[in-house]
Amino acid sequence: MRRAHPLAFLLLVGTAGCGGPTYDVVLQGGTVEDGTGAPARVADVAIVGGRIVKVGDASGDRATRRIDARGLVVAPGFIDPHTHTRGHIRDMPTAEPWIRQGVTTLVEGNDGSSPLPLGPFLDSVATARPAPNFAMFVGHGSVREQVMATANRAPTAAELDSMRALVALGMEQGALGLSTGLAYVPGTYATTEEVIELAKVAASYGGIYISHMRDEGAGVLASVRETIRIGEEAGIPVQLTHHKVGGHAQWGQSEESIRLMREARQRGVDVTFDQYPYTASSTGLSFLIPKWAMAGDSLQMRLAVPAQRRRILRDMLDFIDERFGNDPERIQLVSCDFDPSLGGRTVGDILHERGKAGTPTDIAELALEFDAKGGCGAILHSYDEGDVMRFLQSEYGMIGSDGSLMPFGEGFPHPRAYGTYARVLGRYVREQGVISLEEAVRRMTSAPARRLGFAERGEVREGMVADLAIFDPAEIADRATFQDPHQYAVGVRYVLVGGELVLDDGAITDARPGRILYGPGRSAR
Repeated sequence: MRRAHPLAFLLLVGTAGCGGPTYDVVLQGGTVEDGTGAPARVADVAIVGGRIVKVGDASGDRATRRIDARGLVVAPGFIDPHTHTRGHIRDMPTAEPWIRQGVTTLVEGNDGSSPLPLGPFLDSVATARPAPNFAMFVGHGSVREQVMATANRAPTAAELDSMRALVALGMEQGALGLSTGLAYVPGTYATTEEVIELAKVAASYGGIYISHMRDEGAGVLASVRETIRIGEEAGIPVQLTHHKVGGHAQWGQSEESIRLMREARQRGVDVTFDQYPYTASSTGLSFLIPKWAMAGDSLQMRLAVPAQRRRILRDMLDFIDERFGNDPERIQLVSCDFDPSLGGRTVGDILHERGKAGTPTDIAELALEFDAKGGCGAILHSYDEGDVMRFLQSEYGMIGSDGSLMPFGEGFPHPRAYGTYARVLGRYVREQGVISLEEAVRRMTSAPARRLGFAERGEVREGMVADLAIFDPAEIADRATFQDPHQYAVGVRYVLVGGELVLDDGAITDARPGRILYGPGRSAR
């Protein structure tokens, strides 16, 4: 069935001759931050059939629901380009930590990991009827693992063709583009040339390339160059995701990274980045283990060989020194399935309880022990506030949480899932003035919408889908901390997805109007 043109809804306005209301919803008297970075203005926003039909004066018009937005900001719904929500979105379809921050669209499949095939999974999410919209990338690591397992070698010509076919299928089933996790097994074993070839496939469908780069520490600038090269040679828009600079020796290199992006853009490379506003990351504790040692799922065999064990430990000690300054208190456990009581504790706490001094060798041995027991999630404190602020001030950036959707109260996840957007608006806009409100909203709305191809979202404008966030700029703030992460943000009063209220005066509703937002290749089926 052919979709009506968005502006067709404008014809409904003023035609209430039969006595029915003109509008479904009117947001009255709010301060409209339209998402473009333009100066704010006070206006009413009227909605019919899930779309914005008027931004102006609707005070004399009729509406089924009129919401007093005076003193509040009316903004486009925030778009999160990097989430880890697919594990629970079907049994937690309200995605409350995000809705309470004003986020109306979640994007998954980052860091090179996605379900394969993509289509059936997206169908299952649609069946679950989420409150926010949902979209996905196809993951290079998942593609490589399906074809080559965890082999540390280049693919054969036949294997590369098989990977091309899987990327093509993912694009045809609705992926936004190709994601990589070049710091993780098995993506780390891919050459730049392999990634370029697969990115060309995504490019042929109009997709983008988004990358957890190969190194965010000592090799961060080399990794920025590699990411730019992939975009340049594949002819594809490129996004450095959760961009940051790890390790004390690298602090300040955000300035050079931004310069590299500026120079690339000047020669025609469409490169941008997203970030979260924290100085700690979160991943598996196994991230401390050298990737070469994990190839072929043979870590335990290598550890049984004394010479290889010494090499593994030596590489781990170098990494622990580079990222954490040999401080075990900078590594906090999220959860360990083999012992839930370890969640929230630091490696330093655990080592001291065991009577250990907390030396780098102690840290490495503990990481190997826990990996053999099934592994743990971890929060890694290794970034600098100065770099966070410098990235926030770059016009090439946007906001993304990298947050995980988890049952409320379970484990000790990174607080970014509960606080990213509220933290930017509260801490960095209102309290510190690092970035203006207009620019912060742009980074959360029209910037990711344009980057991800969501042409009907990301702006408060007539004809656009009514995904909207209404918040108190004097109140909005994050509450989640590393010690107490399960705390919802405050200050967001109303959230609409497709014109339906999913947050109504601070209360989650029963509405679940989220849509699957498919990438440009789906029409090629």
